[in-house]
Amino acid sequence: MEIFGNNNRRRRIVTRGVSFALVAAIAFSAGIFVGNSGSVAAVVSHIPLIGDGLDATPDQSADLTDFWKAWNALDANYVATHASSTLPSTKDRIFGAISGLATSYGDPYTVFFPPKEAKAFADSISGSFAGVGMEIDIKNGVLTVIAPLKGTPAEKAGIKVGDQIITIDGKSTDGLAVDEAVSKIRGSVGTTVNLTIIRSGKALDVKIVRDTIQVPETDDGFDATSGVYHIALYEFTSNSANLFDDAFSRFKVSGSKKLIIDLRGDPGGYLDSAVDIASHFLQKGATVVTEDSDGKADSIVHTSIGYNDLPAGTKVVVLIDGGSASASEIFAGALQDTHTATLIGTKSFGKGSVQSLTDLDGGSLKITIARWITPAGHWIMGNGITPDITVPYAAEGATTTPKVDPQMARAVQFLTKGK
Repeated sequence: MEIFGNNNRRRRIVTRGVSFALVAAIAFSAGIFVGNSGSVAAVVSHIPLIGDGLDATPDQSADLTDFWKAWNALDANYVATHASSTLPSTKDRIFGAISGLATSYGDPYTVFFPPKEAKAFADSISGSFAGVGMEIDIKNGVLTVIAPLKGTPAEKAGIKVGDQIITIDGKSTDGLAVDEAVSKIRGSVGTTVNLTIIRSGKALDVKIVRDTIQVPETDDGFDATSGVYHIALYEFTSNSANLFDDAFSRFKVSGSKKLIIDLRGDPGGYLDSAVDIASHFLQKGATVVTEDSDGKADSIVHTSIGYNDLPAGTKVVVLIDGGSASASEIFAGALQDTHTATLIGTKSFGKGSVQSLTDLDGGSLKITIARWITPAGHWIMGNGITPDITVPYAAEGATTTPKVDPQMARAVQFLTKGK
């Protein structure tokens, strides 16, 4: 899918974490997302529609005998077991077959949305919904929280990075696609969703009241004691590059030569924004990320615009954690591979595939068409970005929040003491 602004410039978007911005319920500005990640990080591209050039020629090597046997057996023999049951229409059965075909690939981001679900998905991309404010994805076969977003109902209810969601309103999430989970978690402002989560091996019940989500995009400031300037990015929206420009200008005016960019809990967003922001640190033409299609299409190399206006002698730290996904991983990986910044924290989420949408008679088929590769050739998908200096936020098994942010403290130590 392509999103156009007023100047008709194409925007490629990264879905955050969950297959498409899987905003388990964030309200994004118009034009966002994909993204968190359905949810939480893939880029949405456009591929031809049926009747618009997409090949509809039958594959003569595919023997569909058993399919038609099953079709006819169901047609001739199925008996409804409830008086209120209605038989599926021919179109419903075709959509069901397409859904099963997509599922057979075993990729949680390759899914089919029938018309009703396709409309709900389009609404989530446009931001016309309310929710709880967290990004979710499938990790190790389990529906998992990538990150609760700052100041949202999910964060206020105590949801944490890595929480595994095992039920939604009492119904198991086993085998549930991310997009389906998103639709179940979303809802009207003021209503409640009940989640059962697993954290540190223990089951917890969490009630979250849905609301319209207003997420701060950036935060920045100067610490006179340490001489360190910090810029926090909470997501990569269409406006994030402009907001970062403002914060970066304030950093340069401060005279500091020590910069921390905090991407913890940032589930991603616009690829354009990640490339634009990385361009403050990289020379023009330097690779930010490569979109690799495994030979099925030409690879696309996304390169720096070349602002390259980081003050000489500045030391940079990027903070990441398991809630950093998609565009966050693209940005962090680019600065790490080019030796522009030192990464501190814990391994990032590992959402690095590219999706495309195809319209099918009112439904939408979302297909993984490429993967993200960092400048040094590392696959982001499933691997994440490993920090140069690993610092857990809390001790293993800890049940209380530390009084001092150990990752931030380690970053300040590295910048001020050089180790």
